[in-house]
Amino acid sequence: MRHLLQTALAAAVLLLTASFHTGAQGPDYDTYFTPDRLRVDFILAGNAQEQHAYLSGLRKECAWAGSRASLIDPFRYGEYMFEVRSGDTLIYSKGFSTLFQEWRTTAEAREVSKAYTQTVWMPFPKDDVRITLSERVKETGGFREIFSCNVDPADALISHEAAPDYTVTPLLTYGDMEHKVDLLFVAEGYTEKEMYKFHRDCRRFMKYLFTMEPYKSRRRDFNLKALDVVSRERGTDIPNRDIWKNTALNSHFHTFYIDRYLTVPDHKAIADNVSGVPFDVLFIVVNENEYGGGGIYNSYALGTARDRQSYKVFIHEFGHSFAGLGDEYYTSEVAYENFYNLETEPWEPNLTTLVDFDSKWKDMIDSGEWPEDQVGIHEGGGYMAKGVYRSREDCRMHTNTAPDFCPVCQRAISRMIDYYCK
Repeated sequence: MRHLLQTALAAAVLLLTASFHTGAQGPDYDTYFTPDRLRVDFILAGNAQEQHAYLSGLRKECAWAGSRASLIDPFRYGEYMFEVRSGDTLIYSKGFSTLFQEWRTTAEAREVSKAYTQTVWMPFPKDDVRITLSERVKETGGFREIFSCNVDPADALISHEAAPDYTVTPLLTYGDMEHKVDLLFVAEGYTEKEMYKFHRDCRRFMKYLFTMEPYKSRRRDFNLKALDVVSRERGTDIPNRDIWKNTALNSHFHTFYIDRYLTVPDHKAIADNVSGVPFDVLFIVVNENEYGGGGIYNSYALGTARDRQSYKVFIHEFGHSFAGLGDEYYTSEVAYENFYNLETEPWEPNLTTLVDFDSKWKDMIDSGEWPEDQVGIHEGGGYMAKGVYRSREDCRMHTNTAPDFCPVCQRAISRMIDYYCK
């Protein structure tokens, strides 16, 4: 019975996504961009009360992997919006989130100011453009500009530095990268002699990803590669146990003093190591046996390779970084304080405060295609027991024991796949 229901859900999700995002034609790629990729490095600095953004560098890199049709972000997810204009014409945009913004919601951010690095990638422009970075305003849910500057593609100070000479191993190839989701697995804490383990771990993650809808039905929409980033020592830092390892990305547990939260605080370290490889999304595989991971929308996701729940953590964290899905749990320990404003609608597609429920999954309830135990309104989510709601009692964004993603999450994932595959 469960198998039949899951098959029906997958088919319904695909039908819903077929008509999604139709409308006006976007900018013509060849008019504005070359086939290459431009990397834009920022420094984000501030505290709980304020933040500032600073440009720290520009770099011309390898080929642009993204769709040449999906240049304007239709979702507007994330805590930041990056926009590129040629004159008055918007020619590229992308929403994303950062570890810095998460840190701003912690108690520590009320007492001290910090700075974090962050990288955004875009197609390389043919002519002068203006780039703008905006932050989401918690009180309104809208965006407010915090940085802008002009970029001249002929600027001699745009770096053309060669990328690291790492081995890239294709794991799954179904077509041209501009029409596929190009997922890049990145090694962290693997020594040169351990790369065979890294490839084996990547293939296990890949196998698990395609056991679950909607990834299972959309397998042919993906290309997967493994990048052999070499570390001097195996593992990762575990600060609360005084374990420190010399690794390429300098990942560590105990982020925000939460033991299981594994992150890479220096986003530039990631960018430096992936600068020679086209990709759409990143998953960092950490050579460690402990339980933990993290996922940040349109930044990165990571998890350990050999804990017994590693593959479940992977698919949950990838839900954050790839599809913008929010955490649906509310009883686990977190460092965040008042993460959501109950007077506005969360941007995550699988959470609602009911302020603007029409923009979420109300249409799925009204359609009557799903039973109430599959699509409804359940209080508790987003680290808050009251005022934030999820669509189903259990889902992979709620627990690691859920049998699948709920229909709302499945639809959100499929819509994101469509966006990359146009």
